[in-house]
Amino acid sequence: MLKLKTTFLALALAGAATMATGLTASAQDKATVGIAMPTKSSARWIDDGNNMVKVLKERGYNTDLQYAEDDIPNQLSQVENMVTKGAKALVIAAIDGTTLSDVLKQAKAKGIIVIAYDRLIRGTPNVDYYATFDNFQVGVLQAQSIEQGLGLKEGKGPFNIELFGGSPDDNNAYFFYNGAMSVLKPYIDSGKLVVASGQMGMDKVATLRWDGATAQARMDNLLSAYYGNKKLNAVLSPYDGISIGIISSLKGVGYGSADQPMPIISGQDAEVPSIKAMLRGDQYSTIFKDTRDLAKVTADMVDAALGGKQVTVNDTKTYENGVKTVPSYLLKPVVVYKDNWEKVLVESGYYKKSQFQ
Repeated sequence: MLKLKTTFLALALAGAATMATGLTASAQDKATVGIAMPTKSSARWIDDGNNMVKVLKERGYNTDLQYAEDDIPNQLSQVENMVTKGAKALVIAAIDGTTLSDVLKQAKAKGIIVIAYDRLIRGTPNVDYYATFDNFQVGVLQAQSIEQGLGLKEGKGPFNIELFGGSPDDNNAYFFYNGAMSVLKPYIDSGKLVVASGQMGMDKVATLRWDGATAQARMDNLLSAYYGNKKLNAVLSPYDGISIGIISSLKGVGYGSADQPMPIISGQDAEVPSIKAMLRGDQYSTIFKDTRDLAKVTADMVDAALGGKQVTVNDTKTYENGVKTVPSYLLKPVVVYKDNWEKVLVESGYYKKSQFQ
């Protein structure tokens, strides 16, 4: 009987050891995903990084999240380290989408899955998928908010407008601008909108690194050179940080008073300072892109690609990176105004109302 008990005990212990080994192997099977984000200077990128880590960890992956603080060599070094340390997938929001070709060639040689996150990586065949929002539609919504704010559809005008673009090294900036101009250019052509400076086209209106201080300096120059005796009625701004710089410039010359109300100013990313600016009446609109949804879509891509399954995409034509058309998943952006911000941003759980009090 003792021998029988000993045999059962030995079998039980062996089974437990096998289960433990299986659990360890299972845990090790879940790979490390390298996440390269551009900067912490924008709240949206902090949210993107945190959401990516949260979703991937919930699915059992290890994560290596790095921020490059808008320094291109720094991001390149971070991605190289991720490749060297054995990441099985890379999720990259590139600072400059044209500078990663060599390191992604190394990644491809090691069988690493590469997903461009929100910003397209250009000039390389070694990007597998792209997860983003419908960037052309972002620009359309920004311009439609200006159209609404000025009453252009009702035939009002003419109005003076100035145009700002995003960073020239970010592929998205061109989609935002082109989307906006698909709405605004007919009004410019008809004379209902007048660009007093004459500055049109991304070669003239781009804002390097999406920098608010750069936008503020340009707005200062525009106001000084072209608006001494004219009123500025609207500003196309592609991003909230740029909008805040524009607002600072305008307030410096007296806009924001009863006699000289703020122009209609667009934005993007629904950052807290810009929502507060909207509530004050300084900014007219912004675009909300729910990074929780983008993180989930990207994690789905990682899961499917590493599991040898078909990756879900909904666009295979739009995003040509100079070498290939990158299979993409596009999410829908939402325009936010003073009258719907609470429903869109607070009721969805993205922000707490206390953040705006």
